[in-house]
Amino acid sequence: MSSLRITTVQADLVWENKIENLSRFDSLLKNIKRGETDIIVLPEMFTTGFSMNPTAFAETMHDATLFWLKKKSWELDAVITGSFICKENTQFYNRLVWMYPDGSYKTYDKRHRFTLARENESYTEGVERLIVEWRGWRICPLICYDLRFPVWARNTLTYEQPDYDILIYVANWPVARSHHWRILSEARAIENQAFVVAVNRVGTDANGFEHRGDTSVIDYAGDILLRRSFTEGVDTTIVSKEKMDKYRKKFGFLADQDAFTINI
Repeated sequence: MSSLRITTVQADLVWENKIENLSRFDSLLKNIKRGETDIIVLPEMFTTGFSMNPTAFAETMHDATLFWLKKKSWELDAVITGSFICKENTQFYNRLVWMYPDGSYKTYDKRHRFTLARENESYTEGVERLIVEWRGWRICPLICYDLRFPVWARNTLTYEQPDYDILIYVANWPVARSHHWRILSEARAIENQAFVVAVNRVGTDANGFEHRGDTSVIDYAGDILLRRSFTEGVDTTIVSKEKMDKYRKKFGFLADQDAFTINI
């Protein structure tokens, strides 16, 4: 597809209440008809808020949140993605699920845990980046604090083709550092010559941290196509692969990158 419809969902999450949050997202998505969008992006830990209590609220890959994601993806004929607290064996993960309409899915475990909130003490780090393909596009989904680390998001060339076309961040990013959220999202778009979709929450969590959202869609040149601040809402943005490819061909900056490897 030369164009892709991306729906961003900015919500005020109910603290550590999966039932209420899933009901809220049902309500927020109720006006989207089947086939009207291609990708739906939810915030980080969309069923609980940014909880450091995984023992009480973790689910497996066979519980209610996965069932809900499968149901919504099939109903709307769209990929749906967001992260939740997952338990696998004895480990807990801040895990993003990339759910396809046919019920198949891929996962990404958050690489950079937010040490300021001691996320590293509750959750195991991810070790592999995920790049998925959907309707002719290559997409790299990441989580919140990953935004601060450009090497992990680096869009390298393989046989003269970039690794991805769209970079997604799902987040619970507080208002105290909202300027960083906005500027770094724009920087990731410019340096990687890719669309950036950055979805944040709004409202105040149980720890007293306020969130203003600033959910954004930014193009490959750093231009803002969408920005929603302070309010809940569902927005759909259409992005053009043809325009991006022309820009990349005209400004071949990715080919001039330094070469290096990441040690995991």
